[in-house]
Amino acid sequence: MLSENIKALRKAKGLSQGELAVMLTVVRQTISKWEQGLSVPDSEMLISISEVLETPVGALLGETITQPKAEDLKAISEKLEVINIQLAQRNTARRKILHWLFILLCAAIVTIFTVLLALNSPYLGWNYSDPETAVIGVAFHIFEWLFIRESIEKYDGHIEISTENNCFLLNILLFNLPSQ
Repeated sequence: MLSENIKALRKAKGLSQGELAVMLTVVRQTISKWEQGLSVPDSEMLISISEVLETPVGALLGETITQPKAEDLKAISEKLEVINIQLAQRNTARRKILHWLFILLCAAIVTIFTVLLALNSPYLGWNYSDPETAVIGVAFHIFEWLFIRESIEKYDGHIEISTENNCFLLNILLFNLPSQ
């Protein structure tokens, strides 16, 4: 029974005798002897076999293992299909949420810059030759670039910005930042 189970599980995993032998660090002939019932593995090797074949030791020793039927495989594939559909729906919902969060973030940034412009904020006139102001300004701009992803393409001296980059366009217009 052990010999039949080792052979059935090995074949179910799609392994050759040689591949299983490499995984267990034994020679191929040893696997062949086990499957023919000419010898049996010791207890430590049984544990290793069960780990490699991903089955309990008890199943190796006592239960007869049958090849899965086509009907069982069909039922499993249908269940996997349902799970895949659910995962796809969950991923789509997450993308929509992230999309709207990004739009809200852009709206918040536009609002903040509009307020800065309306209040004639000192940010607009920062002198980057002063080291302290330069460090704060660079940190602020790094923060902006982390959350505003833009794709700018230059054609014949003008800037073309995709619709997702309205925040960057506003930043260029309000603060006259150099376009790279």
